[in-house]
Amino acid sequence: MGGFFDFGKILIILGLVIAIVGVLIVMGGKVPWIGRLPGDFTFRGERFTFYFPLATSILISVVLTLIFWFIGRK
Repeated sequence: MGGFFDFGKILIILGLVIAIVGVLIVMGGKVPWIGRLPGDFTFRGERFTFYFPLATSILISVVLTLIFWFIGRK
């Protein structure tokens, strides 16, 4: 029966992560430094713009890693 309850925990954590990502997307325009960190690259051509948020991606990865590490500790 333990497998069923583990699946329930995974669903709860997944739901919380989706909710947090949703809040970040809604609030993303209101936090001035997200997407404008040193290391976020923007290449502008005559007909296109390519944006690569490297530093922002690394920051989000570190934060999510810490969150999952704290949740996963027993």
